[in-house]
Amino acid sequence: MTLRLLFDEIRSNVQKISSDLGYPLVRFDVSEASQPEFGDVSCNIGFLLAKPLKKRPSEIAESIANEYKKYKTSFVSQVNVHPSGYLNFVANHSAFIKSVMQSSARQDYGKFDLGKSSKIVVEHTSVNPNKALHIGHVRNIVIGDTMARILNKACYDVRVLNYVDDSGLQVADIIVGFRYGGFDIESAQNQKFDHYCGDVVYVSITERYEKEPLLAEKRTIVLKELEEGNSEIAKFGDKITRRVLEEQLKTCWRLGVTYDCLNFESQIVRSRLWNVVLDKMKSMGLIYLENEGKNAGCWVIKSDSETEEDKILIRSNGIATYIAKDIPYATWKLGLLEDPFYYKQYTVQKNDRILWETTLENIGTKMNFTGDTVITVIDSRQSRLQKIITKIISDFKSEGKSYVHLGYESVTLSSDTAKNLNLETEGKSVQMSGRKGIYVNADSVLDILGKKTYEEVKKRNPELDDMLLVKIAEQVAVGALRYAMIKQDLDKIITFDMTESLESRRRYGAIHTIRIRKICENS
Repeated sequence: MTLRLLFDEIRSNVQKISSDLGYPLVRFDVSEASQPEFGDVSCNIGFLLAKPLKKRPSEIAESIANEYKKYKTSFVSQVNVHPSGYLNFVANHSAFIKSVMQSSARQDYGKFDLGKSSKIVVEHTSVNPNKALHIGHVRNIVIGDTMARILNKACYDVRVLNYVDDSGLQVADIIVGFRYGGFDIESAQNQKFDHYCGDVVYVSITERYEKEPLLAEKRTIVLKELEEGNSEIAKFGDKITRRVLEEQLKTCWRLGVTYDCLNFESQIVRSRLWNVVLDKMKSMGLIYLENEGKNAGCWVIKSDSETEEDKILIRSNGIATYIAKDIPYATWKLGLLEDPFYYKQYTVQKNDRILWETTLENIGTKMNFTGDTVITVIDSRQSRLQKIITKIISDFKSEGKSYVHLGYESVTLSSDTAKNLNLETEGKSVQMSGRKGIYVNADSVLDILGKKTYEEVKKRNPELDDMLLVKIAEQVAVGALRYAMIKQDLDKIITFDMTESLESRRRYGAIHTIRIRKICENS
């Protein structure tokens, strides 16, 4: 919006000068300069007037530039003419930056009525509650939160959901670790509980499965009990996953991210949603029961491709797969099924935004978190599953594209950052893996960025009190990390490097420190 002010000022002045000089009226372009050495903004009016005036473009541009220099303007400091005939402008950066800071602090900044209050659901984060958030999860979180903010500014009625997979394999792993693997909950007292579960319990127990087959058998039993939901193991699992979730949400809130509702997979499994959807898919001929071959006894979705195998929905032992749990959830998000849930308050987030959670017990209230359109933020490795869900949803609901998969490529670790984790990658980047313990925790990145920023800001602004320094450092660290996650195209892999991230923090922090200081001093 502030860039538009710069463009509008230039366009208005050039148009008036052209008219005062007696030049004919033409529709010209004002746009960002193609190269930094040309300035900030370029105008092509000289080319458009060359034919009617029978003059060179540069001569016409020169005449307009000479008059423009006489004007007292808010956002332009220099006017130059390129030999080719372009009229180039250099912005008055001090005035422009001040305008940007003032405008961006307003509640209505960037707002326009595109959505007309239509309902839209954005689901993002959705990290298994068995470990801390790592830098790869942060890309999902920031993309989803940024999308929700843009849609909100565009006047959509946005509902932000976080899907909690509290009945899957990875949750079963940490329960096996605590109940049968010798790990003690009390041992986590000296660190965040999500860090302990992911860094210690999860990594260790998955390594032991191959050597201890009896332990692997416990995993299958635990998984079954989690889905049934009434046993002592299931209650213990709920206690553990909620503790992990609580710590994960602290990291999300630290990133400036908030939600409207937490949807628990265990409750979706235990509700009647799956049976309703299963019967519907059977009646529509969308799924089949295999009677022979390696998928005998399984309910599957037939593949349309010769290169891809059929997708199993329900295994022969009766356990539903990941996609089988996600289909009823997708239909629920679009309001295609009667809502079996009640809603109770989980907590109050920043800006007094209430975070609700689903429950099957009649102890809450009835609410509506569905939408006319659903955007699901999941990385591109899940593209095939998302295509299957999109196809099924389109069979259920024929209206346009109501279910949208917003995919993105993964985040890898640079060879230098991997080396700091004691990994030798022969100079290559490496994929992160929670199971193998190959990742960088989001909390650790924010802590390091914040510490370095604090030192830099204190050195440059020794007069500031410590509380303000800490606040500035945290905001700059969060801003730098968020920017690193959204500056790259979604179809490009991000290679995360801690040293480069520190440099981004330094560049980002220069202007942001001034902005935070002004906001803090005025608040």
